[in-house]
Amino acid sequence: MITDLTVQDIRVPTSDDLLGSDPFHKKPDYSVVLTTLECSDGKRGISVVFTVGAGNDWVAYGIRELRPLVKDLNLESFMENPGNQYQTILNHHQLRWLGDGLFRMAVGGVMNAMWDLWAKEVEKPMWKLLLGLPPETVVDCIDWRHLEDCLSKEEALDILEQARPHKNTLESRFRETGVKAYSTAGWLGLRDEQILEKIDHLKSEGFDAFKLKVGQNLDFDKARIKLIREAIGPEEKLMLDANQFWGVDEAITYMTALADYDITWIEEPTARDDVVGFSKISEALNPLGIKVAAGEHIQSPVMFKQMLSSNAIQFAQIDPCRLGGVNDLLAVILMAAKYEVPVCPHGGGIGLCNMIRHLAIWDQTSVAAHSENQLVEYIDFLQEGVFENPVEVRNGAYVLPSNPGWGLEMTPEFVEKHLFPDGEVWRDREEPSGVTFVVE
Repeated sequence: MITDLTVQDIRVPTSDDLLGSDPFHKKPDYSVVLTTLECSDGKRGISVVFTVGAGNDWVAYGIRELRPLVKDLNLESFMENPGNQYQTILNHHQLRWLGDGLFRMAVGGVMNAMWDLWAKEVEKPMWKLLLGLPPETVVDCIDWRHLEDCLSKEEALDILEQARPHKNTLESRFRETGVKAYSTAGWLGLRDEQILEKIDHLKSEGFDAFKLKVGQNLDFDKARIKLIREAIGPEEKLMLDANQFWGVDEAITYMTALADYDITWIEEPTARDDVVGFSKISEALNPLGIKVAAGEHIQSPVMFKQMLSSNAIQFAQIDPCRLGGVNDLLAVILMAAKYEVPVCPHGGGIGLCNMIRHLAIWDQTSVAAHSENQLVEYIDFLQEGVFENPVEVRNGAYVLPSNPGWGLEMTPEFVEKHLFPDGEVWRDREEPSGVTFVVE
């Protein structure tokens, strides 16, 4: 039985070194709401919801408000019907009025902790728990009310059944090779020398796909892309990310000018929920060989439904903390499979890499049943000294984890030091994180 839910506001001043910087988020402080479900048998279910500083406390408040909906819940009842508790919270007759965004992120914080508790109860890493779910259970996890015009339950079952004969072979292969990753090396605020040093290090670890932040100045971006293309070589994949900085026509004009640099995708070229705009951009750029990617800010399976079914995106970048937890993520991965859109999860944040590797394994073994064009994002900081079991990569791929659950247990020293606003890192700073931290 779940006896308590606790929430901690943890922030890292990454703005000091401009790690994570992009045209919109110029000085982010990588932050998480760390949620812990306490169980009567001593087990703990853990999740994180990632933000970039200000607003982390808003998410924390939302998760705390959901505490009465899970306290005293019997874990066995959740394991028997994981869709029931999800819909109880998501479709609460008053809370759902808030819509998506913060509310859905708070739901995800609770639900992902529930799934972590389940995985620990059966002593399996999350990916192994997901691989063992019967197709009928997967389908029962999903809220189909607004999705069946895009993907029916029968189609979802058929996708899962078609993948089933290949699952064991693919699992064995991924145990040896891992799932292929790419790394964001070109943060906007870093100097060229810092980026080249990072690329050299990543290449030495087997990476052959890299991402660069763009959007503020075309001449600057051309020079930096040329520099990076020379550093990585003509055959390696290079992706760009504008973080929603452009208008629709501006995105088309800007990216057309970069078409000669062999760009695999442009990520978030315009507003996160502009389906019509994404469609227009894709229609203009796809003939130039440039695909369009998005998902880390897409706030619900319904928005993904529109993006996928209209070919507005050609890569689906699910984020484990943006949606309402595992239940939502299963739905999006299945819809992406129907429309043959590769799932390339977003990992740019604290704890995201720890979570997305599990979802990528499930997708590539049990849904898409291949790994031909999926890339899983990896960032090479905030692992060592943060997590008790840091993410491992080898030969440019995620190593399959063996510890139970998500693998989100943080070291007590890191948590204590970075608690906001009273942890050691924050209490004496003249310019704290939060809404008063304004960048011109």
